[in-house]
Amino acid sequence: MAQHFLLSSRAKTLSLATVFRMSDAEAETAFRKVRWTETDGAPVCPECGSLDAYDCRRPNGAPRFRCRACAKDFSITSGTLFASHKLPLRMYLAAIAIFCNEVKGKSMLAMSRDLGLSYKAAFVLCHKMREAMAAEMRGRVLGGEGKTAEVDGAYFGGYVKPANEKQNRRDRRLSENQSGKRKVVVIIRERGGASLPAVFRSEKAATNFIRSHVKPGTVVNADEATSWDDLHGRFEMKRINHSEAYSLDGACTNWAEEFFSRMRRAEVGHHHHISDVYLVRYAQEAAWREDSRRVANGEQVERVATLAMAQKPSVDFSGYWQRHKAA
Repeated sequence: MAQHFLLSSRAKTLSLATVFRMSDAEAETAFRKVRWTETDGAPVCPECGSLDAYDCRRPNGAPRFRCRACAKDFSITSGTLFASHKLPLRMYLAAIAIFCNEVKGKSMLAMSRDLGLSYKAAFVLCHKMREAMAAEMRGRVLGGEGKTAEVDGAYFGGYVKPANEKQNRRDRRLSENQSGKRKVVVIIRERGGASLPAVFRSEKAATNFIRSHVKPGTVVNADEATSWDDLHGRFEMKRINHSEAYSLDGACTNWAEEFFSRMRRAEVGHHHHISDVYLVRYAQEAAWREDSRRVANGEQVERVATLAMAQKPSVDFSGYWQRHKAA
């Protein structure tokens, strides 16, 4: 029997001990090389693009540079997802390592205990890392001639507790007896390729999303839900009735089900509740983890750090706790 990837040495190329043994200077060098790859870590002014900048550290020793061309001050994280950070860079590298090492997801309460942060700081930090992961999926189109993709949906959130006495219970499947917070995560997974999730009120509402993100010529596999009937006009469809079989005549949605298994385990085992406001970010995280399941953890950490350094300040959480933005 073949060894599972996570048990192999190829999966463990970076340990948390290695990160914590790094000095602040080594962590700074690592982030500089990630941020300014083209110049091998030499600072580039984000304001004017000048390479003529000198070290102008803050009184507490935090790294800062000053551009000779425009006289602007900037740091390694200026204009990135980690802009205005308060923690040492080594802590951010450790946070990324902890986050990536959890194959099903990471509880933000556990992250706050691991790093000695407040729950608020851990909450925002983890969501920024999810935002970095989501950047890889921006504009993604799957499939093509000779390729196969699977589509499926699963509902999350909006739990309604049943009444205590039987005569007071209502059918929670009916919309009038639901909370209105229940949403469906729809996943498109290319077999042997990448994944793309999105969140909708119903599976039916995802039809246009699927049409625009799956290339013509793709063979699309789906279950027998009537929500996918409209896709027949654009794609060659293979349908599987799960009441009869999970896979039959080459039709199955097992790749899509694997994604939902990972996401459901993250919800039940780590987060316990996922708000509908943030559901798409958790779905994007689960898709990223599923697509990277056979990538070494050291490479995962480098990818997330690179994505975070390449993104502008968070669209969701800049000023969130100061109530500059609503949930």
